[in-house]
Amino acid sequence: MRKIASSYIFAGDQPPIKNGILVCEDDGTIIDIIDKKETFREEAGVEFYSGILVPGFINTHCHLELSHLKGKINEHLGIAGFIGKINTLRNEEPENINRSIQVADKKMWAAGISAVGDISNSVLSLETKRQSKIYYHTFVEAFGFHPSRAERAFNHAKKVSAEFRENHIPASIVPHSPYSVSEPLFKAISENASDEKSILCIHNQESKGEAEFFLTGKGPIADHLQFNLGLDTSHWRPAGQTSLSFVISKLPAENPLILVHNTFTQKTDIETLKKKRLPENTFLALCPNSNLYIEDQLPPVNLFKDEGFNICFGTDSLASNHQLSVLSELITVQLNFPDIELMKLFTWATLNGAKALKIEKTFGSFEPGKKPGVNLISGIDFERMKLTERSKVKRLI
Repeated sequence: MRKIASSYIFAGDQPPIKNGILVCEDDGTIIDIIDKKETFREEAGVEFYSGILVPGFINTHCHLELSHLKGKINEHLGIAGFIGKINTLRNEEPENINRSIQVADKKMWAAGISAVGDISNSVLSLETKRQSKIYYHTFVEAFGFHPSRAERAFNHAKKVSAEFRENHIPASIVPHSPYSVSEPLFKAISENASDEKSILCIHNQESKGEAEFFLTGKGPIADHLQFNLGLDTSHWRPAGQTSLSFVISKLPAENPLILVHNTFTQKTDIETLKKKRLPENTFLALCPNSNLYIEDQLPPVNLFKDEGFNICFGTDSLASNHQLSVLSELITVQLNFPDIELMKLFTWATLNGAKALKIEKTFGSFEPGKKPGVNLISGIDFERMKLTERSKVKRLI
């Protein structure tokens, strides 16, 4: 048994406890939190740290398969330029892909990440996930803009999903993005999700080009599909509505849905979401460092907060980020949206992420019987109760 005390304990579902003691089994299973209600006094057998204890972070959006592309793609290319580079580079240096995946997994664990929602297009990450200390839910991504690709794309995703499940790794088939999935493929994914009652996720409103493509059929996304990928786009007719409105009309409203990025999501989109979906099974995953890397733009975080939506965090990939660190994402939001309370950020990064992946019975908060992991966050501005550029995470359990 371990007794761990710190300046504050953030349990995930209650106000922070000052000078409390977290009691847990050696394997990290939570036994109790002792609220001393006084200034901490040294006690035999109690470890004391200066900082805040928080549950293990939940990274709801990652692409382990792209880990070998770290530093290979320039910043601020825009989404079309970025995707073009991904398509060109993703299969280069195949001997480095598995090693890069293994390194990224170990670094995420060291960065206090206990669970990950990971996007996969293949089984390249399977062996790493099978041996990892991290809990993974694999989102097997299906994409195919032309209707003629729908059956082949879905069957491939189904095969990949089955391989993960056979190795006891939870998996669900999901669409890549509004602009890369044809109507027949959306239909197959939707029917499968309804049958399996699975978690869905999709890249949402990551660029201005996405809105332009759905409203007018033109712009950088259209150019990418036609000229970079050489696809026949003659079947495409602009939806005349936002991509988000299009997506939620194609996916079952009863399934949990993680909308990823939301960089250019507006208040009217939020109003549409509220009309069409239940708030308790709809999550907005923020990947701010990736948004800055690709589009040099941050999502309207205060809008999402004020509208009461479930916010969680992702890191995206090392192709569009300098590190896979949830704390780094929190720091970026804290510095750019200083009015957001630190404890709210921690809730988004822990309990909300666990709810998004449907693992809140084990992860996300310090409650008896749970085994969420224990992180120490140091470098806090305690006077203002804010993260700083010097804030660091150390995994204690």
